[in-house]
Amino acid sequence: MVSYFLYKLMFHRSTQEAAICALFAGSPTIVFLGFAVLDPIYGNNTNTNLVIGIVSIVVNAITIPLGLTLINKGQDKLKQRVAAKKGNGSTQVEIKLGQKGTTKKTIKKVSVPDNVPVSDEEAKALSEVGIQREIDLVHAEFADHAGKKDAKPMNPTLKSVINAVKKPVAAAPLLAVIFILIGIKIPASWAPTFDLIAKANAGVAVLAAGLALSTVKFSIDKEVIWNTFFRLFLTPGIIVLVSYLCGMGTQKISMLCLATGLSPAFSGIIISSRYNIYVKEGASSVAVSTVFFAVSCIFWIWILPIFAGVSH
Repeated sequence: MVSYFLYKLMFHRSTQEAAICALFAGSPTIVFLGFAVLDPIYGNNTNTNLVIGIVSIVVNAITIPLGLTLINKGQDKLKQRVAAKKGNGSTQVEIKLGQKGTTKKTIKKVSVPDNVPVSDEEAKALSEVGIQREIDLVHAEFADHAGKKDAKPMNPTLKSVINAVKKPVAAAPLLAVIFILIGIKIPASWAPTFDLIAKANAGVAVLAAGLALSTVKFSIDKEVIWNTFFRLFLTPGIIVLVSYLCGMGTQKISMLCLATGLSPAFSGIIISSRYNIYVKEGASSVAVSTVFFAVSCIFWIWILPIFAGVSH
């Protein structure tokens, strides 16, 4: 949420774009890199597995559904703007266009056909004027189905939450956590199937991230630099400070720092590609952060013992 609000404040991005950015900058790729980084340093023991497990639950069962909720909320706002019908059966939507090299916005009016927030033709037109966040809006009727005029509209926030939880990427981790909490165990005969999925998960995620990177032109700008700094240095730095204030042990703080200071989760690039929002900046952020993690990891391993000695 800190990443979300700072991004809207600093770079004047839309709700959808800020939400995608928060998924990049706010979520470490704990499932993929957690064991690879923590096990060689601290050993494959209960404490290491607990840190990885808890951070994984936070990322997959809390952060991703929250990010999807914000994306849905932003899209609903856009649909409501589109829903302002005119007498000729079409609508005019004012789209804010960013100017390269500046935070200034220009406003362009775009006609949208009746009954569909963004059609295939309109998506192409929007793409031609350089807008990505509206391209992949779901084809649906106007907000809350325009044909149901007498139906009471659902609370926008509740609707966004429900739509987010419906997505498999959010529903599966939530369902898994619920099963664990109430003690439902998967039959042993199913284990090989889930083991196969678990082993393929990291490879498929890397492939998806690579495909997303291949579709956009790699670039480094102030947003990519900010995302990298936020993910690799600012987030773990705040975690370390708060952990010391809470009186945690040095080794646990070190494990938590590295677990929360990993490169961005691949779920961000997958969701970004699915909605066609913030793909170029997000893909570049993943690439830069993954490379610079080799530097940040060594930095934290070096600085944490020094910090611990000073604090004592």
